Amino acid sequence: MNTKELLGHVGEFWDARILPTLMDYVKIPNESPMFDKDWAKHGHMERAVSLVEQWMKTNGPPDLQVRVLREGKRTPLILAELPGSLPQTVLLYGHLDKQPPMTGWRKGLGPWTPVLDRQGRLYGRGGADDGYSAFAAVALARALKASGQPHARLVMLIECCEESGSPHLPHYLAVCKKQIGSPSLVIALDSGAGNYERLWSTTSLRGLLQVGLKVEVLREGVHSGIAGGIVPSPFRIARLLLDRLEDPATGRILPAELQADIPPARIEQARRAARVLGSAVGTDFPFVKGAQPQVDNIVELLLNNSWRAALTITGQEGIPETGKGGNVLYPSVNLKISLRIPPGVKPGKAGPAIKKLLEADPPHGARVSVSAGGMEGWEAPPLAPWLGEALDAASREIFGKDACHFGLGGTIPFMQMIGDKFPKAQFLITGVLGPHSNAHGPNEFLHVPYAKRLTCCLVRILAAHHDHYAG
Repeated sequence: MNTKELLGHVGEFWDARILPTLMDYVKIPNESPMFDKDWAKHGHMERAVSLVEQWMKTNGPPDLQVRVLREGKRTPLILAELPGSLPQTVLLYGHLDKQPPMTGWRKGLGPWTPVLDRQGRLYGRGGADDGYSAFAAVALARALKASGQPHARLVMLIECCEESGSPHLPHYLAVCKKQIGSPSLVIALDSGAGNYERLWSTTSLRGLLQVGLKVEVLREGVHSGIAGGIVPSPFRIARLLLDRLEDPATGRILPAELQADIPPARIEQARRAARVLGSAVGTDFPFVKGAQPQVDNIVELLLNNSWRAALTITGQEGIPETGKGGNVLYPSVNLKISLRIPPGVKPGKAGPAIKKLLEADPPHGARVSVSAGGMEGWEAPPLAPWLGEALDAASREIFGKDACHFGLGGTIPFMQMIGDKFPKAQFLITGVLGPHSNAHGPNEFLHVPYAKRLTCCLVRILAAHHDHYAG
C-alpha cells in the first residue's frame, strides 16, 4: 500500500470495526484489582476480556490465534499469536484494567459514558489507557496482511492488572515462555506522546515507591479548643516529616537514595524534545489562573519529569471532609505518598532507607509508622541504527516530521520485567497519551486521529523489522 492507501485502510477499519466496540469497552467499570478488591465477584473484568477476545477473533486475520489464560485467582491475560515468515518474534504489549473514575468530569462526560466529539476525541475511562492497544495491534496485523507485507511472528500480550503494578504478570510470563520466545523487538502501546504531530518513543520510565505514613498522637479525638496548644497536631507532625523528604519551597527530593545520575544522551534527547515542544511542556496542564510550573526552564522540566524523583500525596485517612469536620483535634493522620523514582533507583534499597528516615526521632514523641514498597524504573537500550531509521521514516511518511524521543515520568512494570529477561531486544515504547488526554484523571480521552496514524507507523516499522532481519 502507498501512504494514501494505508491511511485509508487503517482509518476505515478504525471507524467501522474498532470504535463501536471500543466505546462498549469504555462503558465497563473494570477497575484494576487495587481499586476493586471484589473484581472477580463483580465480573466487570471478565466482561471486558470477553468483549475484546471475541472482537479479536472476529476481526483479526484468519490465522490469528487468540486465547485467554485464567489461572487461579489471578486476573486473566489475553495471548494472541500471528505466524510470520521469519523466525524472529515481535512482542506487542497492552492492558485492559482501568483506574478508578475520579471526580471532576465535565458536564456531559463521565468515566463509563463514551463520548466521541467532532475533533475525534473519545472521552471515557480506559480508552487511551490502555484499551485501544489490543484493537490497534489487530489493526496493524490486518494492514500487514492486506498489503501483502511479510513480517515476523507477532505475539500480543494484553494483561489486566497493570494499574495495580502487574502483580500477576510474572506468573504469566513464565507460563507463556514458549509462546513469547526471545523477541527481537518489543512494542509497548501504553506510553505517551509529546504532541499529536509526530511519532514519539519513550526512552525511560520512572519507578514508583509507594509510601504509607501514619502519625498517631492520641487514642481518640478531643475538643480542639481544649487540646489546642497542648496536644501537637498529627497533621503538623506529618508535615515536618514530609520536609525530610522534600524541599517545601522547590519540590526537590532530598534523600540521596532517591537520586540518579542522568546519562548525557538522555539530557540531549530532552533538549531536542524541548525544542520541539516549546512552552507546551509547562502549559498543557489545566492550571488555575496564576499557577505555573515548578521551574521556567523547559529542559529542566522534562528532566524533572523523567530522571528526578517527585512526591505526590495521593490519599489520606483521618482528616474529615470539610463539610463534616467538627472542632476536633483528630488523633492521627495516615497519608498515601507516591514517590516517582528515577531509573536505576532500587525500591528494595530506597524503601528501607525512607522508612528509617521518617521513623527516626519522631517530633513530640508521636508514634510514626511507615511502609514502603514499589516498582523499579526502566531505561531503554540504545536504538539500533535500523530501528532509529525506521522510526524517522515512518514518522516522516505518516506525519511529515521526524520521530522524537523522550523520557516519561510514569511507570510500566512490564518494561522492567521484560527488559531484564531480554537484554538484547530492541524496544519501542509508545502510545497515545498526549496533551490533555489526562489518563488517571477526569476527562480522559483517546485522540482517535492520532491512534490511527500511530497504527500506520507501526505497520511501516514492522515492515522495516522484516527487511532488516530478512537481509
